[in-house]
Amino acid sequence: MFTGIIETIGTVTRTETDLGNIHFFIQSTISKELKIDQSVAHNGVCLTVVDIQDDVHKVTAIQETLIKSNLGDLKAGDLINLERCTPTNGRFDGHIVQGHVDQTAICVAKEEQQGSWLFTFAYQPDLQNITVEKGSITVNGISLTVVNSQADRFSVAIIPYTIAHTNLQHVNVGETVNLEFDIVGKYVSRIMAMRDQAK
Repeated sequence: MFTGIIETIGTVTRTETDLGNIHFFIQSTISKELKIDQSVAHNGVCLTVVDIQDDVHKVTAIQETLIKSNLGDLKAGDLINLERCTPTNGRFDGHIVQGHVDQTAICVAKEEQQGSWLFTFAYQPDLQNITVEKGSITVNGISLTVVNSQADRFSVAIIPYTIAHTNLQHVNVGETVNLEFDIVGKYVSRIMAMRDQAK
């Protein structure tokens, strides 16, 4: 379980392809503190730490994960948002984030607004994922508040701190991000769909 509050930005030092999987080697300030088998969100994707060498940890993304996320696009030198799971006695500063990416989206607009930024992301609506105005959305693992919710797109307003401490600073128009929709909203959407089918 995560909250969408990014702890640090890691750097991809290298990748290795292994059949349908990709191994990622990530250098970060928290890598030395991690443990083998620990779950860590990488751009919002919950991955298991399988090896640690000094300040570099290794994780593996399987084909299913690569299909549903932007991890397959990562290359050496890219920045990646990192968050360890939430301790049971910790504060819940973001929202409930599972680390299970639902789908990707494309950045279709990025506007600077006198010190803040407004990003707009478009996604395929056929998977029946939804956003609501002032609801929560996870973009590359970051807990954000939705504005201008539409059927296939939404916007988020980003404060300078978030830009400086996440890889959104390098997300530009045309680039792909990971989305995890609010778990409560997904359950409500599923229940309503089942009720409609029962009629």
